[in-house]
Amino acid sequence: MKLKGVRQLLAEEEGMGTVEVILIIVVLVGLVIIFKEQITDIVNTIFSKITKQTNKI
Repeated sequence: MKLKGVRQLLAEEEGMGTVEVILIIVVLVGLVIIFKEQITDIVNTIFSKITKQTNKI
């Protein structure tokens, strides 16, 4: 009996709608704008470490 209820619930569930996807994208873009400087510093640090490590090889 329980398995039938789970199947019915899964059958009724729909995929993510356009509104949900747009909201997620807006939140991600907002986070990138807020933390742009920190993200840039981290990426620059990572690339400088990669460059130093490849020069040792």
